[in-house]
Amino acid sequence: MIELSEEDRCRLEALTRKGTAQARMVERARIVLAAGAGANNADIAVDMGIALHTVIKWRKRFFEEGMDGLADRKRSGRPRRLAPLVVAEVKALACELPATTGVPLSKWSCAELARTLVDRQVVEAISAATVWRILTHDAIKPWLHRSWIFPRAPDFTAKAAIVLDLYARIFEGQPLGANEFVICADEKTSIQARCRCHPTLPPGRARLMRVEHEYDRRGAVAYLAAYDVHRAQVFGRTDDTTGIVPFGRLVDQVMTVEPYASAKRVFWIVDNGSSHKGQASIDRLEGAWPTLRLIHLPVHASWLDQCEIYFSIVQRKVVKPNDFFDTDQIAQRLAAFEDRYNRTSEPFDWRFGRDDLDKFLARLERHQAA
Repeated sequence: MIELSEEDRCRLEALTRKGTAQARMVERARIVLAAGAGANNADIAVDMGIALHTVIKWRKRFFEEGMDGLADRKRSGRPRRLAPLVVAEVKALACELPATTGVPLSKWSCAELARTLVDRQVVEAISAATVWRILTHDAIKPWLHRSWIFPRAPDFTAKAAIVLDLYARIFEGQPLGANEFVICADEKTSIQARCRCHPTLPPGRARLMRVEHEYDRRGAVAYLAAYDVHRAQVFGRTDDTTGIVPFGRLVDQVMTVEPYASAKRVFWIVDNGSSHKGQASIDRLEGAWPTLRLIHLPVHASWLDQCEIYFSIVQRKVVKPNDFFDTDQIAQRLAAFEDRYNRTSEPFDWRFGRDDLDKFLARLERHQAA
């Protein structure tokens, strides 16, 4: 018979309720609680659906060692074959660019790292699999890389701050009124109509959806969209190409409907594409629409454009796997998706503000100085 103190009982019950507790620890706690309630070993095993010897083991451990007895014993395991210095050398070499070491490679493979370590006499022999295990278990993995563009526009901070303020419904230090709106606009170029030579097959039993590899090209269209940041509404159109005239038609489409037709101000956030680039585009669009204010993103800052988020949704849910009979079908599908999206959409959970921008730029400066 196990007699539980009030403290041990509370700790065991808390362990069984803890959502992040390991399953084996919860099981052990339940065994001890059942034993403390007077249940015998056989009944506990049957009720919990576990082996009798498991109940006996953890009941005995708790009786002899208390709560500490429920923890796993330390295991010796197989002794390490590589010295810590060798492991450090593997990671250090992985962080070097191959070209700087005289190896004509753009990036390392595990096999090439193993060969180079042997050539450098760091170790007598090492396999590619061992190198892979060492690198996989590293927490930081600094040898991995990703594409990156450092902000180099001299007015990056100033332009980005204006856009982030607008997302927070602020312009020039003043909050926007109820009759002022913020729109992000962009173009998704060259959506191709690829008519598959054989029909796409839906998923079946133990089989993925099958999309024919061969296709006929049936033309391409450009998709122009304006996304209202705070109302989460999309206004889109397809055209044969992008340019000043097609983008002007998108602006006309939006600015002639309510609530934008009677708005006090409508801010249009755009990138630096040729359809709406520079002061000429500001003069042209603001001259045509007195309530329109054209705001340009900094160069190479498409990640600040919320319309790009909408386009990523379109790419995943509408375009892929790009199986369209012709461009008319693309236009119909996009229009239908807009209607569906606008009925249920909510504003994006945008949390990147001015403070985050300052921290981001400060971090970049530290990287460049390092």
